[in-house]
Amino acid sequence: MENLRNKRVAILATNGFEESELRDPKKALEEAGIQVDIISEQEGSIKSWANNNWSTPYTVDKTLDQVTQGHYDALMLPGGVLNPDTLRKNKKAIVFIRSFFNQGKPLAAICHGPSLLVDAGVLNGHKVTSYISIKKDLENAGAHWMDEEVVVDQGLITSRNPQDIPAFCAKLIEEIYENKYAVHMA
Repeated sequence: MENLRNKRVAILATNGFEESELRDPKKALEEAGIQVDIISEQEGSIKSWANNNWSTPYTVDKTLDQVTQGHYDALMLPGGVLNPDTLRKNKKAIVFIRSFFNQGKPLAAICHGPSLLVDAGVLNGHKVTSYISIKKDLENAGAHWMDEEVVVDQGLITSRNPQDIPAFCAKLIEEIYENKYAVHMA
């Protein structure tokens, strides 16, 4: 997987993301040689959520105002309840997410993260999974929900919860490596 060394992944998050759902994929991507940037609404740091409490702050590398999907090969959306609920209200975040889908770039979301895909309008007809509490929201957006640790549908990678992180990371790295759905501009 030598060609991963030149790849870049954006992780879009804000305060209240589930710590393991950002920390562990970020580590796996970096260990594969992929550059990872944490993108958020504002500069500084964002606070994670772990074990029903606020946890470690993470440094924001870039803001939504400083990036486009053209800077990245893939996008990853961690869950947590507060994180996607806040980002769903941010039009720039929704446009950023949708742009990855429209370009066929790998778009990965775990746990409550797929709720952002509802607002991005990219679920109709696609197979996905998520935390069980948002199943009906995803179905109402036209998705075919499946109870599996990781579901991949044309570069759209989704998982249910932190226990699925190893499978989620493996599939995300595989999709970045294969890059078979990206729209190639002449």
